Amino acid sequence: MHAISFIQDLAVIMLVAGVVTILFHRLKQPVVLGYIVAGFIIGPHTPPFGLIHDEDTIKTLAELGVIFLMFCLGLEFSLRKLFKVGATAFIAAFLEIVLMIWIGFEIGRWFGWNTMDSLFLGAILAISSTTIIVKALNDLKMKNERFAQLIFGVLIVEDILGIGIIALLSGIAVSGAVSSGEVFSTIGKLSLFMIVALVIGILLVPRLLAYVAKFESNEMLLITVLGLCFGFCLLVVKLEYSMVLGAFLIGAIMAESRQLLKIERLIEPVRDLFSAIFFVAIGLMIDPQVLVDYAWPIVVITVAVVLGKMLSCGMGAFIAGNDGRTSLRVGMGLSQIGEFSFIIAALGMTLQVTSDFLYPVAVAVSAITTLLTPYLIRAADPLSLKLGNVVPRRLARVLSLYGEWLRNIQPQGESAMLAAMIRRILLQVGVNLALVIAIFFSGGYFAGRIGTWLNEWVTDVSQQKALIWGAALLLSLPFLIAAYRKLKALSMLLAEMGVKPEMAGRHTQRVRRVVAEVIPLLSLLVIFLLLSALSASILPTSELLLVIAVVAAGVVALLWRWFIRVHSRMQIALLETLENSRDHSH
Repeated sequence: MHAISFIQDLAVIMLVAGVVTILFHRLKQPVVLGYIVAGFIIGPHTPPFGLIHDEDTIKTLAELGVIFLMFCLGLEFSLRKLFKVGATAFIAAFLEIVLMIWIGFEIGRWFGWNTMDSLFLGAILAISSTTIIVKALNDLKMKNERFAQLIFGVLIVEDILGIGIIALLSGIAVSGAVSSGEVFSTIGKLSLFMIVALVIGILLVPRLLAYVAKFESNEMLLITVLGLCFGFCLLVVKLEYSMVLGAFLIGAIMAESRQLLKIERLIEPVRDLFSAIFFVAIGLMIDPQVLVDYAWPIVVITVAVVLGKMLSCGMGAFIAGNDGRTSLRVGMGLSQIGEFSFIIAALGMTLQVTSDFLYPVAVAVSAITTLLTPYLIRAADPLSLKLGNVVPRRLARVLSLYGEWLRNIQPQGESAMLAAMIRRILLQVGVNLALVIAIFFSGGYFAGRIGTWLNEWVTDVSQQKALIWGAALLLSLPFLIAAYRKLKALSMLLAEMGVKPEMAGRHTQRVRRVVAEVIPLLSLLVIFLLLSALSASILPTSELLLVIAVVAAGVVALLWRWFIRVHSRMQIALLETLENSRDHSH
């Protein structure tokens, strides 16, 4: 009987969604809105009677919709795109998120809502809708214009920051308080997890997909992709992060494989099915009475979203050195909220920390701002001309001088190459250290289980700790040696730039040599102190630490070249994967 009622619900959802979306397509409105309206029509709050009987199963399918939405966002995201987006995207996205969270929180407090509702409202308003903006720019045939490229850059950074916001909100909802220490700890652990997952994932997953693709079976490739997606989501949930993070990350990892276009083509129908159910499920939860009762907050929040995002994103784009017209077009293009907001609102409900009215309010604001998006993008040009005529001459002169000054201070020629080189070295050091920290964290995390297993041979707890810590150190040696060599290269570069012959005279070379030796050694000392602090739970006694240090030094002396070779192979494999995916995506 359960199966029949479920099929009946699915039939109702798909038929009504089909009819409504055809209607919305004819009216040139976003299909997403059609799904939400379809859900509203068949929902339990719409008279004369509810057409859906098995809401729990529909909600489970809607969860799958969230996974596929985030997975496909991950597939569209790529590390190269992130490195290419430049200052505009980072400044605009950061300004927008900070300002919108603050505005949302203040609006919530002004209406007398509790702290959690206000905080979640801020997060709901912070992130624009990728699907709706891409669709609007496609329809307006503006996808290839410069401002559109800047908008896509901001959306990429927003997606990453949005994942961070979800992780932070989950932590705050569980602990019920916001402490700066906890925020930094959550962000640190999340960044570490993302770096390690991306590095290990990019080394392994594209190779596995390339192997499966050799069989030239779409079915096998699709099943492998879905298996990896769900498996990784499960791993992330076990590590107490949100499924959303897992789906996004595994998508970003698969974006670096040569099979990306094929995967996108295969996954599209599955995503369309489940994301349709997700948006219909959002419509099911809308109570018209709530919309009537909260009409005033909905109007205020809508105005705040449009003006707040115009101001914050426009300002961010301008500060990064874009002209006024482009900045305004970026701001007006990003003035709406969408799928991320629904996911954050659903998170509040799942964790039972937000009030029932917040979800329908978020949906209503999203619907209104979505309808406004194409008109706002079209209105940006005429508005910028009007503003240009209104702005006082002196202010306009100051603003254009600011743009010129920014262009002049950007490093040119050799200094630009040096800056790029330093950035690259620091990035490589950062990745190596993240892997080392992850190895020690894992040692601490699994110490209890490893200790139980070691009990048969070693009963002394301090000796067990020494074995675990020593094993973590041995596993980390290739990455520590690589970090040391990169730091040495960096310190030689800095010594060449910093120690000039006019300062040190005939001792120039000697001083440079000292600087080149001292910086990496001091850095290694800091790294070991940091590792000791992070792995305090498995840190052995000082006598045993000395023994481990002597053993490690011996291993390094014997196997130095082998460690370098192992690390080089891993680095080449990583770069090859990224290069291959780049060639393929062109």
